[in-house]
Amino acid sequence: MMFDPIRKIARALRAPTAQEREMAYLNGSFDRIDLEFRQRQVDRGLFRNR
Repeated sequence: MMFDPIRKIARALRAPTAQEREMAYLNGSFDRIDLEFRQRQVDRGLFRNR
C-alpha cells in the first residue's frame, strides 16, 4: 500500500517496449493497404534494436 504511488509513477515513466511501439504503429494504419505496408516494415525490424 505504501509503495502504490511510487509504482504508478514508475509505470508512467517507463519507456514503451518494442512490441508496444509496433502495435501502436500498426494500430495507426488508415486502411488495409497501409496496414500491410506497416506490417512489412515491422517484419523488416523497424522497431527492433540492431
